[in-house]
Amino acid sequence: MHQALSNPILKPFAATLACALIVSACGGEAKQAAPAGGGAPQASPVGIVTAKTEPIQLTTELPGRTAAYMVAELRPQVTGIVQKRLFTEGGSVKEGQSLYRIDPATYRANYESAKASVARAEANVYSARLKAQRYADLVKIEAVSKQANDDAAAALKQAEADVASARAALEKARIDLAFTEVKSPISGRIGRSSVTAGALVTANQADALATVQQLDPIYVDLTQSSTDLLRLKRDLADGKLQRVPGQAVPVRLVLEDGSDYAPEGRLAVSEVTVDSNTGSVTLRAVFPNPKGELLPGMYVRAHLVQGEVEQAILLPHAAVSRDPRGNAVVMLVGAENKVEARPVTAVRSIGDKWLISTGLAAGDKVIVDGLQKIRPGATVAPQEANAGATAPAAAPAKQ
Repeated sequence: MHQALSNPILKPFAATLACALIVSACGGEAKQAAPAGGGAPQASPVGIVTAKTEPIQLTTELPGRTAAYMVAELRPQVTGIVQKRLFTEGGSVKEGQSLYRIDPATYRANYESAKASVARAEANVYSARLKAQRYADLVKIEAVSKQANDDAAAALKQAEADVASARAALEKARIDLAFTEVKSPISGRIGRSSVTAGALVTANQADALATVQQLDPIYVDLTQSSTDLLRLKRDLADGKLQRVPGQAVPVRLVLEDGSDYAPEGRLAVSEVTVDSNTGSVTLRAVFPNPKGELLPGMYVRAHLVQGEVEQAILLPHAAVSRDPRGNAVVMLVGAENKVEARPVTAVRSIGDKWLISTGLAAGDKVIVDGLQKIRPGATVAPQEANAGATAPAAAPAKQ
């Protein structure tokens, strides 16, 4: 054996084997020493937000259509030929402004004839009154019979009735003559004309000559489901929501192109019946429209303030997850920085946050960052999340 190791050929191999054994022994010692010196695993860093209560206004977004504040369809009250149209289609008109002129010749003649009838009737009254007065004196001395006196008194009453009838006919003739000028009953914008000069129109015809619409202010008719309305009333009755101070409920509009309508409106009236076809209730709001931006029939979306929550808790969307049953769950930092899973009720989304109604209290530390690295019972190192996650919602709550 001694002779074999002393062989020059085997010396390099023996040296290599000895080095390998030394390295292996050192590695084994290092592995055995690691658990004793390393201690417990390090806690995972997580970002948290501290739950707090704050008052918020709850709004709901409802679809709607604009409608004219007042609408007047112009129809002729007399029959005749249109002499002239006195307005520009699509323009603005004032209340009492003449819009059409119907040939007044016939009606002016009727008016003059009625005036003459009144004058003749009044003359007959004068004569009958004088005769009745004379007979009243003569019957006292029996110069005329009582029958003649009674006939004279009756003739006077007949003449007075004729005057009243003639004056009524004169008034009708005056009204018919005035109706030859078709005037606007309201101020507003007028649409296109259905007739031109020379057209024959008839009294109270079915087709309107034109339509005038008052657009400032303007109505917006909104529809809300009866289910949502019942829930709102129930929340108000239970005290979950507080009524908005003041009598008028403010309403904001978003136009068809997504832009905000600057003037603020007010809720005016709520329908008292539910539409059996749609199951919805109509709410009517009034908006100022000084520039004429809103036209009847436009589709809009309205943000309607429906109540106020005095002690609301808002959490970022990232903080709320769902369990296999779809229930909302948040992760909290509990005692000794241990992770705790807690079910909550997220009633609605408000911008980039959830409104939490149950399951949380002010001061709870909710994990929003690092959720993928933790599980219930794990130890974490909490630190406040960035300001964007904790900033209060700037916009009103939307349903």
